Amino acid sequence: MSSAGGPAAAEGKDASGLRAALGGLTTRGRSFFAAGVAAALCAYVLGQGDLLRVGLLLAVLPLVCVAVLYRTRYRVAGSRRLSPSRVPAGSEARVHLRMDNVSRLPTGLLMLQDHVPYVLGPRPRFVLDRVEAGGRREVSYRVRSDLRGRYPLGPLQLRLSDPFGMCELTRSFSAYDTLTVIPRTEALPAVRLAGEASGYGDGRQRSLALAGDDDIIPRNYRYGDDLRRVHWRSTARYGELMVRREEQPQRARCTVLLDTRRIAFQGAGPDSAFEWAVSGAASALVHMLERGFAVRLLTDTGSSVPSEGADGFAGSTQESADSAGLMMDTLAVVDHSDGAGLSRSYDVLRGGNEGLLVAFFGDLDEEQAALAARMRQRSGAAVAFVLDSGTWVTSGAVAGAVDDRLRLLREAGWTALSVSPGTPLSDLWQQAGRQRSESSGSGTNGFSGGWS
Repeated sequence: MSSAGGPAAAEGKDASGLRAALGGLTTRGRSFFAAGVAAALCAYVLGQGDLLRVGLLLAVLPLVCVAVLYRTRYRVAGSRRLSPSRVPAGSEARVHLRMDNVSRLPTGLLMLQDHVPYVLGPRPRFVLDRVEAGGRREVSYRVRSDLRGRYPLGPLQLRLSDPFGMCELTRSFSAYDTLTVIPRTEALPAVRLAGEASGYGDGRQRSLALAGDDDIIPRNYRYGDDLRRVHWRSTARYGELMVRREEQPQRARCTVLLDTRRIAFQGAGPDSAFEWAVSGAASALVHMLERGFAVRLLTDTGSSVPSEGADGFAGSTQESADSAGLMMDTLAVVDHSDGAGLSRSYDVLRGGNEGLLVAFFGDLDEEQAALAARMRQRSGAAVAFVLDSGTWVTSGAVAGAVDDRLRLLREAGWTALSVSPGTPLSDLWQQAGRQRSESSGSGTNGFSGGWS
């Protein structure tokens, strides 16, 4: 929840603020003031005391309303809460607004308006009845976007009026909130992985914490540890109970490579090839994290998310959850890069121990296809989804040049598939598993150590 305004805003009470309050007089307030001044002048000229008192009352009433409203307007606090603050494209989020009257006087009619980007929908407006002293009012509205991105919400504007309708003041709170619209994700089939491309499955690798008494790496005793694991030599050395470390499973790694080169994609909009690639990368990241992999997102620019942890991969379960949010936030705002090649991402893949590589490529020329083919040597297993963005614009068939690129990748050991417009990733994911089974049965150098 982010709060805006409140008693602290009273620092704005200066001469300029008072002039702004006087400028908030409504037509009714100005008419009362003008009538009062005219009546007072006539009473002075005609010597009518009763008329003078009526004129003073008419002239003072709008000024009193201005003074009261000018003072109480700084005693209204507003807050905004998003539920949720991160939402997939095409899904709705609800924005909750709350107004608190923290003064000792009731308010008049309140008109509430929140500023939202046009892509999220129309600007919401609400009319609130009189709010009693210490009372609150809550309203909500829905926002929805088919385009991923980060959208600011705010500032919140409040128009205050006195009970007599003499004065209206508009104030803007300073707080903003951000709604993050992440790419759509697709549930992928549970293709069983083995070898180095498995998560915590049967093929997981384990690192032993000790090879002998001289190589022991003990840790402090924790409540619940088995006393049979107490290492007495270390306990005598450190003066406190020390236990042997258990075998630690090594999480298999997976790198999801997203090609963002501007020259590799044609078209724009939610149904473009680039948006399919972004959503595909998000789906692969979520799926591999659920399978227990340590995952990272890599782009053609060489940037890796998360950048912290062991070699840039997500670590423990809690770190994985945080890293998943970070990677999805990155994909929410990822845009085309101005680079022409994949050399930077190739350099990040150091070689041999990168685990599973899942790549989403755009248009590949002969040079970039050869470079992508060499990436297979720097990973344990590799699968590529190659998009011919031209066919997404024309809804045509896959061109022959794409077939040549696929053949080059497959000869290098990739499990490479072409992506036709609108093809669900789940179907291609299942197809990759079948290709792996066929290549394993024929003994070809396919998606080794990965799909089974």
